[in-house]
Amino acid sequence: MVMGKQLKKALLIFAKCPLPGMVKTRLVPPLSPEQAADLYGCMMSDVMAKVELLPDIAFYLFYGDGDRAREYFARSGRDLTFLPQQGWDLGERMAEALRLVFAMGHGAAVVIGTDSPDLPLSFIEEAFDRLERGKHGAVFGPAEDGGYYLAGMTRLHRELFRDIPWSSGEVLQETLKRGVEAGIAVSLLPIWHDVDRAADLERPELLAEGNGAPLTREFVAKWLETYCTPEKSESPPK
Repeated sequence: MVMGKQLKKALLIFAKCPLPGMVKTRLVPPLSPEQAADLYGCMMSDVMAKVELLPDIAFYLFYGDGDRAREYFARSGRDLTFLPQQGWDLGERMAEALRLVFAMGHGAAVVIGTDSPDLPLSFIEEAFDRLERGKHGAVFGPAEDGGYYLAGMTRLHRELFRDIPWSSGEVLQETLKRGVEAGIAVSLLPIWHDVDRAADLERPELLAEGNGAPLTREFVAKWLETYCTPEKSESPPK
């Protein structure tokens, strides 16, 4: 993995410490808080391992949850630059992270989370390609739930993160509205999905060989095998 401000492109990963009761809470039930934390850890590890395959990109992981997360990621052994998220809501935290990497000298930056472990690497590469072509000031990856799984810019457009109803189905719609109001040319990638709710655990893409998410695939396969056992179908595993 290559790091450093001498690189033009920067990939920013937003992540949390995988603690029970703090991550993937919308999957509880059917998962227990401990299972949800284990799944989140698998998804996060898959994402970080996958992006290491991208060449000539500087990588940064912006963590939430304060000192606990700082200590956790310090022990991870990952070849990443770990930095704390700063800001009072998700939009402010993304804006501050982008501001920081642009101040370091990067000319194109893309933000992703850990909710789409099976996201094709080609989507991230396409985001950088569109930014580098210079026709768009921002690029977003629409998620099926009305949010977005990726945001990229060549300079900070803070207005795209202001007054957004986060954790709602109007996130992308309102973001695009801000772009029109500010005269920012926005490009949209193909639609993809997050793993946020119980129904998402049954997505066939999560079980597909070669999806780049082996730890997530193994977790989901084992859980579904147990969950779908007839004698246990009325009582999800705890």
